[in-house]
Amino acid sequence: MKRTELVENIRRKGSFLCVGLDPDPAKMPTDLAARGADGIIDFNKAIIDATAPYAVAYKPNLAFYETLGPDGMRAFEQTVAYIRENHPDQFIIADAKRGDIGNTARMYARAFFERAGVDAVTVAPYMGEDSVSPFLEFEDKWAVVLALTSNKGSGDFQMIPDKNGARVFERVVKRAQKWGSPVNMMFVVGATRGELIADVRRLAPRSFFLVPGVGAQGGSLEEVVRYGMIDEVGLLVNSSRGIIHASAGDDFAERAADKARELRDQMAAYL
Repeated sequence: MKRTELVENIRRKGSFLCVGLDPDPAKMPTDLAARGADGIIDFNKAIIDATAPYAVAYKPNLAFYETLGPDGMRAFEQTVAYIRENHPDQFIIADAKRGDIGNTARMYARAFFERAGVDAVTVAPYMGEDSVSPFLEFEDKWAVVLALTSNKGSGDFQMIPDKNGARVFERVVKRAQKWGSPVNMMFVVGATRGELIADVRRLAPRSFFLVPGVGAQGGSLEEVVRYGMIDEVGLLVNSSRGIIHASAGDDFAERAADKARELRDQMAAYL
C-alpha cells in the first residue's frame, strides 16, 4: 500500500487504529479455542468483520500462530487472505520482528511480501543495514523498524548514551533513515514512553510510527497524539488484547467492536 493510500484511509475513516490479531486460546470462547487453528481462523474473521469499520490496519503477531506449527501458519495466511478479500482497504503488518542478513533476510521478505501478501513487516535493526534493506526492495511495501519499545527491558540497551549523549534508539532512528524513506519505512515507538516520542519525532519528522502500548499496557493516546502527530497524521496506534479479548463469551465480536469504536471516536476527535 502506498503512503498516500494509507493517509487517505485514515482521513476517510477518522481513525489511525491498528488492531493486533494476537489470539490467545486461553482468552477465547471455549468452543473456538477447542478447535485449534480452525477456531482461531473463525475467531479472527469475526473480530475483523466487527472492527473493520473503525480500523485502518491489522497486525497479526506471528508468535501466536507459530506456536501451533503448520496449522498455525495456515491460520495466519488465511487470516491475511480474508482481510485482503473482504476488507481490501486495510493495511496489514506482519509482526514478526525478523532480524537476519543477506539471503536469509531476503527470504524472510519474500515469505511475507510475496507469499503471505502483507504490506509491512516489523524488523530488528541490531545487525545493521543488511538486516533491513532486503525488506525495502519491494514496491509499496514497508519495513517497520524497532526503535523505542514499550517493554521494561528496553532500557537495557535502547537508552544507553554514547560519548556525545545520543541514546541508542536515537542513533537507530537517525541511521535507519539513510536506508529507507518515509514512503517505505516506519518506526516502532512505544506509547508507554510518553515524552520520548517527541525525541523520535524530532529525528524522523515525516515518518509513520507504529505505536503499541495503548490500552492494556497503559499508554496514553493523548500523549501519543501530542508528541507524535504530524499533518499527515503519521501514526498507527495498535491495540491488541484490549480489543480482541474484551470478552471471552459469545459476545466477543460485539465487545471488540465496542472497544474499537471507542478508540476510533477518541482518534476522530484529535483528527
